[in-house]
Amino acid sequence: MKKIMFGLVIFAGFLRATAQDDPQKALKFSGEVVKTFTIDYLLYQPKGNNVDGNTQWPLLVFLHGSGERGGDLEKVKVHGPPMLISMGEKFPFFVLSPQCPEGIDWDTESLHALIRQVVSTYNIDERRVYVTGLSMGGRGTWDLAFAHPDYYAAIAPVCGPVDRNYGERASELKEMAIWVFHGAMDNVVPIAPAAMLVNELHKAGSQAKFTIYPDANHNSWTETYNNPQLYEWLLKQKRR
Repeated sequence: MKKIMFGLVIFAGFLRATAQDDPQKALKFSGEVVKTFTIDYLLYQPKGNNVDGNTQWPLLVFLHGSGERGGDLEKVKVHGPPMLISMGEKFPFFVLSPQCPEGIDWDTESLHALIRQVVSTYNIDERRVYVTGLSMGGRGTWDLAFAHPDYYAAIAPVCGPVDRNYGERASELKEMAIWVFHGAMDNVVPIAPAAMLVNELHKAGSQAKFTIYPDANHNSWTETYNNPQLYEWLLKQKRR
């Protein structure tokens, strides 16, 4: 027993000596990292819009899924509002459809910078900026909302993956208009995380809407974007 106590005393003394003789200094560094990026995008302007006029228009941002990444903007037109526009649909708002480069996911801050640039360039009402996206774009929609909860008036994520930590942050979006869409049979992006997040949003006081297509698998976007009620609902939303 005496040997053990002796060993402990020596070890404690060693720790004190080490702390006193430690040659390391505690320092701090502050700096700024500047990121350069390029985003190709499609931009639709409402018919009759005059860039120099006084009319301010809403803006809908559409984020495509992983299959439309790359350097060919024609791929962006295969789903959602860009497809409808290419088929002759006329919307009473601007539509911004960026393309994500190959091999990466949507970068939140790059997207937000692009959106702010488009808003400042055209006669867009900054209180009426909406974001929607499908699959990978649905995740991007959630990410933009949580990154800038005081900027976007409404979001409509479609079959999008949900960050596991967003449930704990649900109160941050309680003032934002939200309409979530998902297929009950989705075996690519399971519905459960989205359902749990909507539940947490409701607990936080949000009026978030949740549309579940009982027989739909991952393709819940065709019915969603073909529904005029989605666009009518969006146009009623304005950032407080």
